[in-house]
Amino acid sequence: MKFVPHSYQAFAIQRVIDEPAVGLFLDMGLGKTVTTLTAVTELLHNYFSIHKVLVIAPKRVAEDTWSRETEKWDHTKYLKVSKVLGSQKERKAALGSQADLYVINRDNVDWLVQYYGNGKEWPFDMVIIDELSSFKSPSSKRFKQLRKVRPFIERIVGLTGTPAPNSLIDLWPQLYLLDQGKRLGKTVTSYRDKYFRPGRRDPSRFIVYTWDLKEGAEEEIHEKISDICLSMKAKDYLVLPERVDNIITVKLDEKERKLYKRLERDKLLEFGEQDVIANSAAGLVGKLLQLANGEVYDDGGNKVHIHDRKLDALEEIIEESQGQPILLFYSFRHDRDRIMQRFKQAEELGQSDSIRRWNNGEIPLLLAHPASAGHGLNLQDGGHIIVWFGLTWSLELYQQANARLDRQGQKNSVIIHHILVEDSVDEQVLKVLQGKEKGQDALLEAVKARIEKVKEVK
Repeated sequence: MKFVPHSYQAFAIQRVIDEPAVGLFLDMGLGKTVTTLTAVTELLHNYFSIHKVLVIAPKRVAEDTWSRETEKWDHTKYLKVSKVLGSQKERKAALGSQADLYVINRDNVDWLVQYYGNGKEWPFDMVIIDELSSFKSPSSKRFKQLRKVRPFIERIVGLTGTPAPNSLIDLWPQLYLLDQGKRLGKTVTSYRDKYFRPGRRDPSRFIVYTWDLKEGAEEEIHEKISDICLSMKAKDYLVLPERVDNIITVKLDEKERKLYKRLERDKLLEFGEQDVIANSAAGLVGKLLQLANGEVYDDGGNKVHIHDRKLDALEEIIEESQGQPILLFYSFRHDRDRIMQRFKQAEELGQSDSIRRWNNGEIPLLLAHPASAGHGLNLQDGGHIIVWFGLTWSLELYQQANARLDRQGQKNSVIIHHILVEDSVDEQVLKVLQGKEKGQDALLEAVKARIEKVKEVK
C-alpha cells in the first residue's frame, strides 16, 4: 500500500527526523507505528544518521505488529526486521543477524542490557519504545536497566496513547528516558518535591498513597515537556480524523487453525460425547465466528474452549488505552462471561444506573451486545474508544452500535478497534460491514465458495 500521511503524521515524522528525542503521545489507531517507521527509513537511508534500530514493545506487538506494519507499506517493505524473541539461543541468533530493526519484548530488556555488558558494547544508536507508559515505574527493573544504557543512545522515540492516566507522577520515568532529566529533574524525588504535595497517607507508617499537584504545577509540567512531546492532549496539537477504524489481527496456532479448518470443511467438530454441528451456511458462519472468538457451543449447548487469542489482544488494548474508558461489543454469551471473568473492572450495560455512571467516567470497561445498544442510547460523554470483540453481521446493528459514541456531542475522535482472527470469517464479515461486499448474501456465498476450495485441496 502507498502511505499518504495525514497532516499530523507528516508533522510527527519531521519532528522525529529533526529531534534526537521525541515522545509521540498519540491515541491508539492514529498510526504511531507507520509514522515512526517512515521517519526511520529517512534517517537510515536518506540522512544516513543512524545504523542500528532497537524497538522495545509488548510481547504480542513485538511478535507481529512491527513486522506486519513494515511489510504493509510500499516505502517500508524493504526493511528487514529481526525478532529478538524466544529462547536465549534464539535471541542471541536474532541479534547476530543483519537487519534494519531489532524488535524485543520489554520483559527481556534486562537480559539485553546485561548481554551487552551493561552498556559497554551497546550497538543501537536509535531506540523506539512502543508503549512508553510501561516504563512509568522508576523502581522497575526494565526502567533501571534502560537508564544504564541511555547515554549510549543517540536517538530515542517514545510511543504511547496516554502517558499519565492516573497522575502526572507517572510521567517522570518516561521523560527521563527521553531527555535524561533535563526537563523534569534528575531524580523522581526532586520531581515530586517540586510539583506535588502528599495526598492520602498513613502518617503512622510514613506511607503516602497519593500525590496531589501543587497549584499551577500541571501547567508548568506541560510547558516543560511541550517541546519534546506530541502531545499531552492530542486535540490541542493535531488535526484529527473524525473517526478511526483500526484492525487488530490475531493468529491461531497450528492446533487451533486445524480445528478451524476442520469445522469450515466438514461442518462438524467432535468433542467427547457432544459434537459441534453446523446445519447450513448461515449456521456455519455462526459457529466459525464463535470459534474465532475463542469458544464454541456444542450440540448440547455446552461451551467448548478453544483459545484466548482475542482476550490477550483486548488486554493489550486496555493497557495501551491507559485508563481511558472502553465500550466493548460482544457477540455471544460465552464472550461476555470470559471477558468479565478476566477483567474484573468490566460491567455490562443494563444496570439501572449504568448509562449515567458510564457518562460520568465511572466505568472503565462497559460491555454491551449490539442488539441492546441501538437507537436512543447517548453514551458519547463517557468515552471515545470502541472495541469489537466479536462482529455482528447485521449492518444496522453495527452502525447503530458505533453511533453510541460516534455522534453529535462527541468531543474526541472516535477510535473503533476490530479484533479479527487472521484468515477467518471475521475478515469477510468486516468487508460486508464496511461496504466492500454487497451484503449478507455475499458473505454466505463467499463461505460456500471457501468450503468448496478447502475440500478441493484436502
